[in-house]
Amino acid sequence: MTGRPSDLVFSVNLMRTRQGSRPNACAGLLLTLLLVAGILSGCGSADKTAGDGLANAPVAAVVKVQRRDLSSQLSISSEFQPYQEVNVYAKVSGYIQKLEVNWGTHVKQGQQLALLEIPELQQQLQQDEASVKKSEQDLARANEELIRSESAYTVTHVTYARLADVQKSRPELVAQEEIDIAQGKDLEANAGVSSARDSVAGSGQELVATKAALEKDRAMYAYSRITAPFEGVVTEIDAYTGALLPAGTSSNKGDQALCHLSQNNLLRLVIPVPERAVADVHVGEDITVRVSTINKTFEGKISLFSDQIDPGTRTMHTEVTVPNPTYQIVPGMYATVQIPLHTVQNALTVPVQAVQTSDETHGSVLVVGGDNRIEKRDVTLGLENAADVEILSGLNDNDRVVFGEQSQFKPGEIVNPKVVTPSEVE
Repeated sequence: MTGRPSDLVFSVNLMRTRQGSRPNACAGLLLTLLLVAGILSGCGSADKTAGDGLANAPVAAVVKVQRRDLSSQLSISSEFQPYQEVNVYAKVSGYIQKLEVNWGTHVKQGQQLALLEIPELQQQLQQDEASVKKSEQDLARANEELIRSESAYTVTHVTYARLADVQKSRPELVAQEEIDIAQGKDLEANAGVSSARDSVAGSGQELVATKAALEKDRAMYAYSRITAPFEGVVTEIDAYTGALLPAGTSSNKGDQALCHLSQNNLLRLVIPVPERAVADVHVGEDITVRVSTINKTFEGKISLFSDQIDPGTRTMHTEVTVPNPTYQIVPGMYATVQIPLHTVQNALTVPVQAVQTSDETHGSVLVVGGDNRIEKRDVTLGLENAADVEILSGLNDNDRVVFGEQSQFKPGEIVNPKVVTPSEVE
């Protein structure tokens, strides 16, 4: 039997014809069994049809909408630069008498790099020392002259005072001429004292000037010892023993340097931070620095930023310092900086490959419903990182969304969903 209603009716009528008009108990039981068999046979055909339809449907890779903590980072590559680097010039012109460094020499701050020979400056120092001694002798002579002048003035002044007193008490004993002569000598001696004092002052100033000249030339001669301005590495030698180094005080950019010195125990990265991330950059913030050349990760810190956006590039000059005490990193190496920006707790997320974006905050996804049919939904987007994007509206927890290429599916189409993880597809 096929279970069709016409077959059942035909069988019942046949039994009634054979048995007469009164059906018996066997006929009733048989009728019941035939009805049940027909119903089961119909249900099985329906299930088989549905199963055949899903099996023939295209397979769609889907991911479930999940909640997780979502963080976004700014990843920028840059080149390591020494924290500071200079060309070391000579302050005074001279011949290199002794060179104490070479390419790659590590030096401490204040360490001698080279010694210059400056004969004319040595002679100038001898002349300055002689001038100082002469000025000291002139000052001593002026002091002695001042003492003599003060003594002479004391004698003449006392003599004049005594004669003046006698004239007042006994005018007939002292002639007016003697009084006038004594007064003149008193004034002359007083003027001699003033002159001697001026001479002492002048000799003192001359001594100060000669000492200043001596100290100046001594300071210049001290530059015959070229020393390191900071701790670093000599990355280039530009002159060797016997070479004449010109004084590096002119505006001539062609002046020859002794060497090039770089501070490599502390490096810096210049990062052009985009305008959208400027508000999230803070001085002193710790960041991760990845150096792929040596396959290592280092800790860096944002040390400064220009606090102004370049109108041409719409970026802000930002510097990251990276300690390099063991000199594992060499200036010139490239590194990738991960700057943390936003963090959202318990966000509703889907992989970025599941979203077709129309702008920064809107997009669409293909959702596989409970009947395995494709449905297109518009979604509002929030925070995004390299792997996931936050869904602010348009989806619910555990919704199944198509992962990857969406152009091969159409809304209303029946698909065979296969739940995957992004790593499986990659």
